[in-house]
Amino acid sequence: MDCKTHEMNNLFLKFTPTTDWSHMTHDEQQRALFKKQKELLDEFLFRGAIDRRQYEKSLTCMAEKMGIQIPLTHEETK
Repeated sequence: MDCKTHEMNNLFLKFTPTTDWSHMTHDEQQRALFKKQKELLDEFLFRGAIDRRQYEKSLTCMAEKMGIQIPLTHEETK
């Protein structure tokens, strides 16, 4: 297995859902899903797949659609 394939397999395993949703309330499910999605966005940003502007836009849109409050970035407070 080459390095690229190994890296992709690790990324897949890292973001494969393993959460038991059955005992969670809807709000808890939303927060857990948001956390997983944010981790994926963080990884994309870290690896250079997206830039900071794309990251902020995606994170903001995702939070709005899921009804989750996130802190304002430095640019948004200007």
